[in-house]
Amino acid sequence: MKELLNSLPRASLALAARIQETAAHAGLADTAAAASSGGSKLTTADLIHHLTNAPSIEFGPLGTLDLSGLQFPPIHVLGITIDLSVTKHVVFLFVATILTILTMWLAGRQARRPSQGETAPGGLLNVMEAFYLFLRDDVAMANIGRGGEVYVPYVVTLFFFILYANLLGLLPWGASATANISVTGALAITSLFVIEISGYRSLGPKGYLRTIFAIPQGLNPIMTGVMFIVMPPVELLSKLTRIFALAVRLFANMASGHFVILALLGLILTYGSFHAVTGYTAIVGPMALSLFVMFVEIFVAFLQAYIFATLTAVFIGLIRHAH
Repeated sequence: MKELLNSLPRASLALAARIQETAAHAGLADTAAAASSGGSKLTTADLIHHLTNAPSIEFGPLGTLDLSGLQFPPIHVLGITIDLSVTKHVVFLFVATILTILTMWLAGRQARRPSQGETAPGGLLNVMEAFYLFLRDDVAMANIGRGGEVYVPYVVTLFFFILYANLLGLLPWGASATANISVTGALAITSLFVIEISGYRSLGPKGYLRTIFAIPQGLNPIMTGVMFIVMPPVELLSKLTRIFALAVRLFANMASGHFVILALLGLILTYGSFHAVTGYTAIVGPMALSLFVMFVEIFVAFLQAYIFATLTAVFIGLIRHAH
């Protein structure tokens, strides 16, 4: 395995790290011996290991960061179990949070310089300004409409937080916290509260109740009674379905990309041989496909952050301007 890693270009560092980590879990201390014995197969357990949460963070040859000392007893509140233990995904969520705050702080700091008579903005500010203007004008305001400026900070923060959380999983020995359904579910529930509260503030108590008890005007008393029974469950289910779709879409896209990459790398461990033509084919082919999928994953990381932020803005606009 060391010979393979040494032959990889430096541009494939992230891919090489994944191969080395996968080989370590599969128990391939000697690649030649594994090839001569027919190869070792990458099992489902090896794939899931890289996606599930854990009380430790593995850094390959650099060692393992043990988080067992930060595990706390779960708290039970009204039948709900709350676990505040620090795990691998929690650490990367904190990293994504810090990166989001740092990015905004640096951009804001540069934005103040022209007003103070200093040099024109450039570098990070230009990039952040392009992102911010697009998210403000074409995502938040375009979908929320009048009064949407209040929700611009939330939509922009949501985009960058999810983006950083997605991209951290593409780093060597990184982890995508957004490939955890609990994380995406928490983000979706947060958006649900923002959406419903915005509707309540905009429509008032009576107007908000009409989004649940959506009874068409002009019906006879019998049909009004039927609609009064049928529509509330349908409307409530509609609200929950939208949020469920937000959580599952982000989770499924981020998890599936990692599964594809690890499955392709598993072909190397299963069929690879460093002394036969077929072995080199089994190495070069999966390596090329994995590298392509990783570039696609970068695009997907931006796309899923954009979709989550956009749909949140759309749902806020729909409930604020409900008829």
